[in-house]
Amino acid sequence: MSYVLVFLAILMSFVVWWLVKQTVNLTPWTATSSTDAVRSDGVHSAGTSQPLPSKKLALGVFLAVVTSLFALFISAYSLRMEYGDWRPMPEPIILWVNTALLILSSVFLQYGWNAAKRQDIGAVKVGVVVGGALAVSFIVGQGLAWSQLSAGGYLVATNPANAFFYLLSGLHVLHLGGGLVALRKTLSRLWAFENGQEDWPHISLGAELCAVYWHYLLAVWVILFGFMLST
Repeated sequence: MSYVLVFLAILMSFVVWWLVKQTVNLTPWTATSSTDAVRSDGVHSAGTSQPLPSKKLALGVFLAVVTSLFALFISAYSLRMEYGDWRPMPEPIILWVNTALLILSSVFLQYGWNAAKRQDIGAVKVGVVVGGALAVSFIVGQGLAWSQLSAGGYLVATNPANAFFYLLSGLHVLHLGGGLVALRKTLSRLWAFENGQEDWPHISLGAELCAVYWHYLLAVWVILFGFMLST
């Protein structure tokens, strides 16, 4: 368990580093978005003035809390597996496929974030849409994995190892589902931007936060999956 906790500590450090980097490097003229922002094509777009760093701060705090939550569950997992009734579960091949899907989803959202820096709205759409579709595929794949395991007799109540697997993987899917809500909001803002109803800083911020959140959830899944494979 010690190496898993080390990885979680590194993950927490990354969250803190990202948060500090965003707030320390912030300049006064980027602290708030203009209420009358000018789009890249010269069209003025009305937008509400919002402190951009506030959402980054909220995400950073949220990720720190989630990291602590997963650390507690992994600690409980490690302690419980010392009992004699613990029976490790098999790892369906589909879990490896799901991991690949989540990696690709994270890659496309990074692509969308990079495109947002260039104000390339077409590329941002591709990154957000494809990344979101791959994330949905991951969730569907996790459901198939649960179905396969249940059909094989690995039910929640059959063994503590089963219960922990469903709990941890289900909790991860729940957080990913919350990310899809944010992804949908970012996509809606992209359509609004094309109609002159949204300003670019909010879209760029949304693409960044979604990418960071996806990278985080990918790291959490790799840690969880690796830990379950090792036990």
